[in-house]
Amino acid sequence: MAGMLEGIKVLSMGVVIAGPAASAILADWGADVIKVEPLTGEMFRGTSRAQGVATGPISSLIQVFNRGTRGLAIDLAKEPGRDAFYRLVKEADVFISNYEPAAVRKLKLDYASLSQVNPRLIHAVISGYGSEGPDRDEPGFDFTAGWARSGLMHLITEPGCPPATQRAGTIDTAAGTHLVAGILAALLNRDKTGEGQELEVSLYHTGVWALASDVQATLFGREPIPNDRTKARNPIWNSYYTKDGRWIWLGMLQPQNYWPAFCLAIKMPELENDPRFDTQDTRGENRAELIRVIDEVIASKTLEEWEKIFRENKVLYGRSQTPVEVTTDPQALANGFFTEVIHPEAGEIKILATPVKFHQKPALVKTTAPEIGQHTEEILLEAGYNWDDISRLKEQGVIL
Repeated sequence: MAGMLEGIKVLSMGVVIAGPAASAILADWGADVIKVEPLTGEMFRGTSRAQGVATGPISSLIQVFNRGTRGLAIDLAKEPGRDAFYRLVKEADVFISNYEPAAVRKLKLDYASLSQVNPRLIHAVISGYGSEGPDRDEPGFDFTAGWARSGLMHLITEPGCPPATQRAGTIDTAAGTHLVAGILAALLNRDKTGEGQELEVSLYHTGVWALASDVQATLFGREPIPNDRTKARNPIWNSYYTKDGRWIWLGMLQPQNYWPAFCLAIKMPELENDPRFDTQDTRGENRAELIRVIDEVIASKTLEEWEKIFRENKVLYGRSQTPVEVTTDPQALANGFFTEVIHPEAGEIKILATPVKFHQKPALVKTTAPEIGQHTEEILLEAGYNWDDISRLKEQGVIL
């Protein structure tokens, strides 16, 4: 079955996670995505390697973010390489890059250059800090630009503790998803107007947007307070430790609606009308004491016991899971969070699916990630080069 984006051609100079995350989504949705790399491969190859399912080591991160693409290895610093790339640009719909902005300009791959080659091109880039301002050319990763500078690191760090670090790619994947949304809007606009588009997403802005509730509160004059579970103003919107050493999150954002049921669930109905806790305000004022009470109660039973009780009493909660538990979670499996694809060396491997589900035209992980330059000859032949041309480019050191 053809994908939703069949017929859309994407040239992706995505590296590490942010750019490739966007490419992976577009590829799953049916676009023909060409991964463009230098002859030595992108900087992320060889890092975070995981043992293959059957034989040989393969990189788990290269696989998840570059699946479904075709590989082109080419030296864009050489004029014949750039000429070949421009020929591909003429027939492309989308160009993606998360190279540093100065490098994009140096290689003459900026919008001003590529729109001369193809005025209908959607030119989509991810940067660390945006295209304007004093830090426009500063390199940025999700840890530095999206996590630390945005305020996320500050607000999620418990008082007195070292700054909380995030897991690799948290802001990168969000930025890639925003880029996909922008690309689709630009393609829709092009269908109506015939015009190409230059669009950008920065890791810094993505981090700030992820923190929108706190940043907007600041704009309205109220500075948010960093996380501190011992001082949560709504004690039933907080984390608690169970008897068997697991954390559980009570997620009752509208506490007054859930307070009676919660008191019954923990078998302390007397708390419902206790003057210290009978309203949202009094629970906030006496939060230290209420958190102490709930801590003791939750610590008296296991996670499994509490889950049964909370489900029976319609109490909103979430259990803290490990990634291993996620990969075997019946709910995740039932909803197709993971799929299988055949790797030429490792055999069948599991790949994390992207979140959007198209029921009539489902997304599909077509292939594993390409090796460096795996499809270079195929792509150049499609672009009109012949075998003599390809041999000449190899002799010039432009392609592998």
